[in-house]
Amino acid sequence: MTVVRTLETRVVEKVWGRDTLPPPFVAPAGKRIGEVWFEPPPELPELLVKYLFTNEKLSVQVHPSDSDAPEGCRGKDECWLVMAAEPNAQLAVGFARDVSPEAIRSAASDGTIESLLAWRTVSPGDFVYLPAGTVHAIGAGVSLVEIQQNSDVTYRLYDYGRPRELHLGAAIAVACGAPHEPALRRSLPATGHVRLVEGPHFRLDRLDGQPDSDIAERYSGGPLLVVPLDGAVIAEGHTFAAGTCAILPSLGDVRLAPGAKALIAQPV
Repeated sequence: MTVVRTLETRVVEKVWGRDTLPPPFVAPAGKRIGEVWFEPPPELPELLVKYLFTNEKLSVQVHPSDSDAPEGCRGKDECWLVMAAEPNAQLAVGFARDVSPEAIRSAASDGTIESLLAWRTVSPGDFVYLPAGTVHAIGAGVSLVEIQQNSDVTYRLYDYGRPRELHLGAAIAVACGAPHEPALRRSLPATGHVRLVEGPHFRLDRLDGQPDSDIAERYSGGPLLVVPLDGAVIAEGHTFAAGTCAILPSLGDVRLAPGAKALIAQPV
């Protein structure tokens, strides 16, 4: 039986992270924090939720699909919801035009791969779904929440000269050398329930107020994760605030405080 509870967090230092985080997060003194992970519970090992905070660009990277991942590992489809962005902050998702594997290898080797990517200026409320194989990078000055398959298989193509391993062969073998599908990205309306993802690996909705009957039906198949974004979520006598992630057995007893918004996610 699933017990309603807050998931344990893991604070992860990154070279591209920040020493000052947006509320309600706080970076330990002297630490550059890039990620806050919520440890996947045994009931839902398929999903990982984390926040990312960038002060520098992340590496240009790609993730494999389930079929391309190393034996015993999941692939990684993921999605991003931008929570805050400095002026002119950007995300790179896919290529600006079709690019051959040979061109990807050459550009990764000589450092020009950034110029091949489709960089887009982002604002709070921008949402992007990245199927496995999408070459991507996160620019400086972005705070976002990421929902993903629970996998940490990452192949780096380019890392701005940082002393970290690159994985050109593995990356090029799984990379899609094409523009990102426009239907997989959008800017969310300020209010209202929004269906964000419906498979193939998970479903994801933004709640604004109480779940309606359609959402309750779609999430009736088992436990789910809830990520309060603004305001509090109340479930079975527990209150969960922004900056947390909780596991719930169902949506049956969920209430959102007035004005609150939250993400809910569940494996498909």
